[in-house]
Amino acid sequence: MSANNKDFSRLHAVVMGHVQGVGFRFFVIEKADLLDVTGWVRNTTFGDVEVLAEGPRDTLEDLLYYLHKGPHGAVVTQVKSDWEIPTGEFSRFEVRQTA
Repeated sequence: MSANNKDFSRLHAVVMGHVQGVGFRFFVIEKADLLDVTGWVRNTTFGDVEVLAEGPRDTLEDLLYYLHKGPHGAVVTQVKSDWEIPTGEFSRFEVRQTA
């Protein structure tokens, strides 16, 4: 998929609440693989989970829905999200080191 595709977008989201230590990153990996989007997920030093994903806009909106829901055991209190210009730099979806 090309970043030049008009429906191709980039989602940057920060998920807040009780989201670390509950398998949230692996939940995001599972959903990203299911939706066939690329990018990464990581914990932050503030206790949040940060996600950067690229793919078709409607597919990323599905991912955003899952971020609001979270895995069993998570308590999502807020999701801050922004839509950005895609770069096409990712070839897969991965877990990155805490930032």
